[in-house]
Amino acid sequence: MKILILAIGKMKRAGLSDALKEYEQRLRAPVEIKEFDIKESNSKRLQQKESAALLKAIPPGAYVIAMDGKGKQLESREFAAKLQKLRQSHKTLVFLIGGTDGHTPELLKKADFTLSFGTMTWPHRLARVMLVEQLYRAQEIAAGNPYHRE
Repeated sequence: MKILILAIGKMKRAGLSDALKEYEQRLRAPVEIKEFDIKESNSKRLQQKESAALLKAIPPGAYVIAMDGKGKQLESREFAAKLQKLRQSHKTLVFLIGGTDGHTPELLKKADFTLSFGTMTWPHRLARVMLVEQLYRAQEIAAGNPYHRE
């Protein structure tokens, strides 16, 4: 299964970029990350432009997971099980990570699933690192490797 992460904002800090690269390299299946850097002074228009760019980049037939604070929270084992099921039914899985103001309601309605890393607010660039780490963790859980501990 191809995994594509569509994310708003460029990785600017070396620390976050290094962490992201580390987990990307650990993954057996490559993850493609596309970044969108959109400029707009009005926050409402910015959110609309960001969501439109993300929606436009989704390949046809992909299963879409929007990352959003109001989404469903999953434990790591639940996330791994969900990915295993999706591997059997979909060729492409797309994760959407919005900008500072999140996603528009229209984008959230078009997503097949909305996932949350919890009720706290996370910087969108850090969420990218957290997502790739969880993809790696799910891979290791599925393989029965000892990376994940409970």
